[in-house]
Amino acid sequence: MNLKSCIAAAGVVAAMTLTAACSGAGTGTSAGGDAKVDVTRLKLTPTTPAAHGEVDTVDWMLEDEPESLDLDTRGGSAGRAVLTNVCERLYRLQPDMSVRTFLAEKENRPDDRTLVLTLRDGVTFHDGSPMTADDVLYSLRRHAEPGMEQSDEFQHVSKMSKTGPREITIQFKQPDALFTKALAGDAGLVYNRRLVEKAGKDFGTPGQGDACSGPYELTSWKSGDSVTITRADDYWGEKPLTRKVVFRWAADSALVNALTTGAADGTYADSVNTAAALHGKDGIDEHFGPSTATLALIPTERGGLADPDIRRALSLALDRQGIAESGYGGLVEPWGTPVGSGSWGYERDTFAAAQKKITEAPASPDAEDIAKAKGLVEKAEDAPDGPIVIGTDSTQGRLVIANAVRAALARIGLKGEIRTVPSAEYGEFYGDKAARADIDVLVADWYISKSDPIGLYDNALSGSSDNWVGFRSASYDRKVAEAQAALDDKQRAALVVDIQQEFSDAKVWIPIAQQPTALVINDELTGPPASMAYLYYPWAADLGAKRG
Repeated sequence: MNLKSCIAAAGVVAAMTLTAACSGAGTGTSAGGDAKVDVTRLKLTPTTPAAHGEVDTVDWMLEDEPESLDLDTRGGSAGRAVLTNVCERLYRLQPDMSVRTFLAEKENRPDDRTLVLTLRDGVTFHDGSPMTADDVLYSLRRHAEPGMEQSDEFQHVSKMSKTGPREITIQFKQPDALFTKALAGDAGLVYNRRLVEKAGKDFGTPGQGDACSGPYELTSWKSGDSVTITRADDYWGEKPLTRKVVFRWAADSALVNALTTGAADGTYADSVNTAAALHGKDGIDEHFGPSTATLALIPTERGGLADPDIRRALSLALDRQGIAESGYGGLVEPWGTPVGSGSWGYERDTFAAAQKKITEAPASPDAEDIAKAKGLVEKAEDAPDGPIVIGTDSTQGRLVIANAVRAALARIGLKGEIRTVPSAEYGEFYGDKAARADIDVLVADWYISKSDPIGLYDNALSGSSDNWVGFRSASYDRKVAEAQAALDDKQRAALVVDIQQEFSDAKVWIPIAQQPTALVINDELTGPPASMAYLYYPWAADLGAKRG
């Protein structure tokens, strides 16, 4: 998985109520809005009520123009939010974040290193040609090519072959529990080979069509203006209620204004602050769903937080509830792990119970927490001898977090110093060691693309380029390897819980809050998922009018 800084949940088990860690929380004021958000009543639901009526055209907002609609060469949430309605995958991520077979009608595992996929019959591409096993094998091999966005998902694959008219067999060097989850993502996209090869290097650029089989066709991309998808009348599956979706893009206040004035009908907000700014506005519904996204502090190589006792002390002293209310309008939940509960795509009861056992991450620290934190600072073997430098940009939420970190450090007798960079430079902290050479901790936004927590914890493996603080543990490395190979969900969940606890005890990262997916939509429309599944599920196919 790659580092991502996108701002994209606690009883997912039942109604997914966002109350467990917010118990006793006050009412937060919306960031930029006039209404208030009662965080004790906020619920996370994977879907919105079903639509009943047809709609001719829906205007939908993105925060950026897609860089490409070839997700092999240039991934990105904007392009993915469009293309997931046009292209289909071998497996499908469901609104509740579970995974099931899709273009692969069924799977068979004759042994733990072999996966046999039987392909769905009757699937046609938008040009009318049938999907074949040759198209599927071509697509998989294209995704696996070195340099392609999904190539790392195929690291354990030894061979892929067509073994029947509707059958693909994949063999592995070692068991890979996450591979079918990757096939519910971009590694499972199925393309019409003839059309991709015909387009060549222009595939996925403005002026080109798609090569897919989904409920919508790509009918227009006017660079700098809009992308339009139109209902595929010959779609092999169920016909969508909405005929056309026109995507435009704007950021911050321009996006909020478009939704407020009715110039746009909806958006999946990259930042919950967008939803907070629109809360209570006439003509707008808001829905919040499970996501893997979190806010966290990531210690860097510089060393100010090298001592785990100092990291534990900071975690104990951090006012997560205050951050949620002041920085995010009450729309994030104080959280003790570095991955959101949208990752609980299986064994949810197990993960929910384990989350409640996480310690040293209070929503609001009390006197006992502060006293314990001060004691950790006193006994620390490698306490910082100067200010701990906090890296951030000037966006509201991150600045609130940075100031909360500085305040927490002051409470426990340490000094913090904030280094603010322009938003355009902020992303460099993630991928460039030199860019973060002068900071001790990064105020970070993070999500994983798979509904499995193990997709996050490999970032703390010994020697991982994402393990900035240099955490080392042979038992941790062994358990991660075992979990990645455990095909049985129950067995894998038990291993992940142990991994999570070790990660938490060492405070490799310092979790702050989990962020829900925020769907903002015209109050006459309904149907699409409210969860993070919208990036991989054909959400527009469920979109329509509330009334028939």
